[in-house]
Amino acid sequence: MTRQPQPQSGSTEERAVARVSIAALALVGLGLISGCATSKDELMPTNGMTMQELWEQGSSEQSGPTATGSTGQQAVEAARGSLRRPITSGEMVDERTRYTREAANEIHSQFSRLPNPDLVIYIYPHLAGDKSVPVPGYSTVFPLYQKPQYAMPGEGARPAGRTR
Repeated sequence: MTRQPQPQSGSTEERAVARVSIAALALVGLGLISGCATSKDELMPTNGMTMQELWEQGSSEQSGPTATGSTGQQAVEAARGSLRRPITSGEMVDERTRYTREAANEIHSQFSRLPNPDLVIYIYPHLAGDKSVPVPGYSTVFPLYQKPQYAMPGEGARPAGRTR
């Protein structure tokens, strides 16, 4: 009896794929580890300056001769000046009233409330409770919907009394 050679587990293609995947994993691992070797100061040098010094240096450069001649800097200064203008109490009230009125009109015109009709129901005379107490007949009113319903923009009618 001659012995037949046993087939080896895994073909050469499977071994090659396994070697390639191990090599790829090793390269990825080395790449991740090399990220830890870099220091923060190498990536973002500070030149020994603190945040306060950087802020003061930026402020002094803006007021220097090169910055005042630029049109961009003049526009910034003009905008700052208009923001710092004094406002009187009359102007403040006018601005507040105008803004509030426009905001209300915008809300009512875009998201108007849908009509929620009141329903009237008559309750007939009846006996109530354990002791059968007589209750006279009465009417009550309740809204059709539990919550206010709003129309999508452009969908519903305007509320009564609104002109805009």
